[in-house]
Amino acid sequence: MALVLEGGRLIDGSGRDPVERSRVVVEGDRIAAVGAGGDHPRGAEVVGLDGLTVLPGLIDLHTHMGIVTIGELAGLPLAVVAAQLFRNAELCLLSGHTTAREVGGADGGLRQAIDQGLLPGPRLFPSGPLLSQSGGHGDLAPPFLALEHRHQGGVPGLVQPHATCDGPDEVRVAARTAFRHGATQIKMCVSGGVVSLTDRVEDAQFTVEELRAAVEEAQARDSYVTAHAHNVRGILNGLEAGVACFEHGTFLDERTAAKMAVARAALVPTLAVTQIFVEQAEAWGIPPSIVPRMAGVGEAMANAVKIAADAGVMVGSGTDILGPEQNRRGLELVLKAQILGPMAAIVSATATNARILRRETDLGTVEEGKLADLIAIDGDPLADPGVFDDPHRVVLVVKDGQVVKDTRSR
Repeated sequence: MALVLEGGRLIDGSGRDPVERSRVVVEGDRIAAVGAGGDHPRGAEVVGLDGLTVLPGLIDLHTHMGIVTIGELAGLPLAVVAAQLFRNAELCLLSGHTTAREVGGADGGLRQAIDQGLLPGPRLFPSGPLLSQSGGHGDLAPPFLALEHRHQGGVPGLVQPHATCDGPDEVRVAARTAFRHGATQIKMCVSGGVVSLTDRVEDAQFTVEELRAAVEEAQARDSYVTAHAHNVRGILNGLEAGVACFEHGTFLDERTAAKMAVARAALVPTLAVTQIFVEQAEAWGIPPSIVPRMAGVGEAMANAVKIAADAGVMVGSGTDILGPEQNRRGLELVLKAQILGPMAAIVSATATNARILRRETDLGTVEEGKLADLIAIDGDPLADPGVFDDPHRVVLVVKDGQVVKDTRSR
């Protein structure tokens, strides 16, 4: 039976002007027609959206749904870890994010569970574990623990936050293992991080040769590597190795942004986490000694977004939210709107993110033939982007042509 979404103001993700009193026809899991007015297909289910705004399903390219606490998961019963992971997946979908790229945390097991209809969640593109060098970002083992006693942690098929590897050969094994566990791309660290025990944000990590080993493994599978990168030395090393996407980009400069544009490498800033990090640090299990490391990161990252956009770099959208009850994904669009404007923020989280995922033929815009991922919001996000930060304002979510949330006032 066809599904017709009728009467809403359509922002289609392309950046074009909204369409008033729109009509979107869904047949199966695809969009069959888009326009204003017209006849309903015989026997169609009609969903009236008067006074609401219709958009493509949002995409979050930097999720950690599986990182429900910082440090060893051994302190939590696996049942609790699984329940919190599944809850995060559900919250992601209910917030209007119908697609997510998990860049360290859950692996292909979560994707299989969602795809089989065993639990609600977004269309998932898992990276598997974050690949880290010894002592680098992601390596949260005690600093004086001997290497032979260190283990990678996590539970394959559920959660794998990180994998530590040194040298091109170990990187290849780690990348191959991640793909074996269902990864759709590889995530690495080319710089130090905020939530780190033994490095600085200013550090460059992994050699070009190590990075290139992962890139070669990804390219052999028609995939790519994305990299945690706060500083320009890490980004430049990644560009030399063929890394296709960079997360955060906090201290990006004009020269490096120009090189990214030439290489057609994307940037996925993560503004939301910089705002809520301090208030959520205790709930996320972050040691108090780490909290001051976030100082100034938000302002620097906002400036990096401007630099990247001015250079013509593809600027995507990600959140980097950690912990249990991850319910502030829409904040990313609010903060991006303050820098680039509301329409650009929406395009970033829809059409641009689909391009970065290499799924623009199926996702990112409301067009005939694309997958029927659609949401309706109570409010006008162009006039008030703040509506994105309230998941209750997302009153309708359609994924693959199926209504998975409907809280419209009747």
